[in-house]
Amino acid sequence: MGVLKTCLKTASWFPVLFISLVVAWSYYAYVVELCFYTLATDPYNNIGQAVVYLIFYHILLVMFAWSYAKTIFTSGGAIPDEFYLSKADLERIEAEDRTDRKDEILKQISHNLPVHTRTLGGGMRYCSICKSVKPDRCHHCSVCERCILKMDHHCPWVNNCVGFTNYKFFVLFLFYALTYCLYVAATVLPYFIKFWSGELGDESSKFHILFLFFAAAMFAVSVLALLGMHTHLVLTNRSTLESFRAPVFRHGPDKEGFSRGSFCNNFREVFGDEKKMWPLPIFTSKGDGIRYPIQARDEDSDRLLDGPPEDDLESEMTSGAEDSKNQGGAINYSVENEQ
Repeated sequence: MGVLKTCLKTASWFPVLFISLVVAWSYYAYVVELCFYTLATDPYNNIGQAVVYLIFYHILLVMFAWSYAKTIFTSGGAIPDEFYLSKADLERIEAEDRTDRKDEILKQISHNLPVHTRTLGGGMRYCSICKSVKPDRCHHCSVCERCILKMDHHCPWVNNCVGFTNYKFFVLFLFYALTYCLYVAATVLPYFIKFWSGELGDESSKFHILFLFFAAAMFAVSVLALLGMHTHLVLTNRSTLESFRAPVFRHGPDKEGFSRGSFCNNFREVFGDEKKMWPLPIFTSKGDGIRYPIQARDEDSDRLLDGPPEDDLESEMTSGAEDSKNQGGAINYSVENEQ
């Protein structure tokens, strides 16, 4: 079993290796074949254009690689120790056979914790694998084998869970990947057309430029769809899991439960208030991944528990959504079911 697990973990790096190899080949095709062997030599001899192309190309490549690396090597966010059950509490839970009694015990344990969301049945959100009460918007990833704060999804292309601490990096990774592909496709297009007209002399350059354009265009279409979806999620303050199943509060499911009231405020929750930091893959997200201002109506007090958008830690908080399993396309959604 240990050998199989090791093999699976090794295989999980193949998508990352594939992307890295594609980028490495595109670097050779663009820098060497297009700029050096085509633009800077006869019959074009356009060194100035080649230099301009290379400057902007390397800026985009650095930003793409930086965002990609940060998404891969930054943990999605681990839950704090206070959410884990003590040995005594765990024994109390395991000694009970009745589900309603277990839920009562969990309510007692989580009384002082900032937990406000529930399961579909109205019970406390508890991870039987990690032996912990789940913070709002937290889910258990069956691939990473642990609970992730504000889990969005498990992405095989970065071999990591996308969550509270690296979601900004993931969105920037998509943005710079799209910009990189569009830039390469746009600058290669004139020479791609010359390929069909037979104006390119060197045979190897012909085929590198041909496939470079097709690869850039193909990846651009794929990334555009993903970026569009996650732009919508950022502006509405939802995770991918929450878009499939609305978070459940004491009064019931509410898809707008975490919205801060406007696209701007929702965007700033992920990217922060400093505009100069928005394009950089540096963590600037608001909050601590546990507490969230809410728009939900509390059934007990029948009033809005809506704090000022700027106050992340002192306002009334809620969050969460039921765990689900989905897998498809470029995203692998891997989470354990609610207990």
